[in-house]
Formats: sequence, structure tokens, C-alpha cells
Amino acid sequence: MFSRRLLAAAALMGALALVGCSKGSGGAASSEDMSLGDPKAKVQVTEYASASCAHCARFNNEVFPAFKAKYIDTGKVHYTLKEFLTPPENVAAAGFLLARCAGKDKYFTVLDSIYKNQSEMFQTGDFRGVLLRIAQSSGMTEAQFSACIQDDAAQKALAARVEKHIKEDKVDSTPTFDVNGVRLKSGEISMPELDAAYDKAAK
Repeated sequence: MFSRRLLAAAALMGALALVGCSKGSGGAASSEDMSLGDPKAKVQVTEYASASCAHCARFNNEVFPAFKAKYIDTGKVHYTLKEFLTPPENVAAAGFLLARCAGKDKYFTVLDSIYKNQSEMFQTGDFRGVLLRIAQSSGMTEAQFSACIQDDAAQKALAARVEKHIKEDKVDSTPTFDVNGVRLKSGEISMPELDAAYDKAAK
């Protein structure tokens, strides 16, 4: 579990600039939180996650598929992902901006690819190359990818979301899970723990 306070917005923007190779007009990145499932579901599960968090990647790769199939796809749970930044913050930010620029319908697919290729990024240090490959697999050109992660408005919106999560939601680590607005756990979580949380919330 990573604990990390938000960098100043200016520092974040500077770090993001290291990821791209050129500036350009921004991509159409939406600013709202991304979600899956029935918004009217009795149980609402929120995950605060970072695209560069190894623990978040492990949850995505090993636990989330079963959770999604059992609860989200069946309409029992409405799941919301709230973006957070952990070291290296520039990589996490670029990942989230890329997922948003790919389009709302591809957001979770792109984020899943980032998590599944996260270890390669860390092992090789080729963060931009791996993210570019994911962008291209989602239908973006290199120019579109560079423009996306250099988008000033999208960067500022991301920084504002993270700051809100810290100040208002009292989040300082990832992954963090809330169920129906109540903090369940900070740190890795298992399927049995999620089962128990669902059973309690669904009563």
C-alpha cells in the first residue's frame, strides 16, 4: 500500500511534461469519475486507485475479474473508480489521461491493459513506450497520445480530483475501498472480504 500526499499542481504538470514528447491540442478526456454497473444498485463500491500502484494492479488482475462477474455484471453493485496518484506520479497521471482519452467505453479496458503491463514498465523503465503501445492498441496515433497526456486542462482536472479525494474523502493511500460511503479498507482486499462487505451492505 502506498501512502502519498498530492504534489503541488505545478509540480505535477512539470512531471507530466516528462512523459510526452510534444505538445498539442488536448484529447476529449472526460472529468467525471468512471463507473461500471447499475447506478441504482443497492450496494455502491468505490475504489480509490492509482495506475502506478502495484497493489492496485494486483487487485485488478487477480480479484476484480471475479468481483465484476459476481456483482457488477449482475447488477448487484455499482462500482466507481476514483483516480489517485502514487509514485511515479507522472506515470499514474499519464495512464489515467490515456484511459480517458481512449473514450468512456474503453476507459476500463485501457486501464486494465496498463495494470497488466505495469510490471514491464517498472522493469524496463520504458514507461512512455508501453503506454504508447497501449494507446495505439486502443486506436490512437502517437500524435494523439502525446496531445492527450500534454493536455493542460485535463492535467489540471486530474490534479483537482486527486486533491478533492485527499481533502474531502480523507484518502492517503491506494487501494482504498468504500462501501455505501463508509470506509471499508485501505490496502489489498480479497474476494472473501468483498463478499462479506456485500452481504452486510445488502441487508
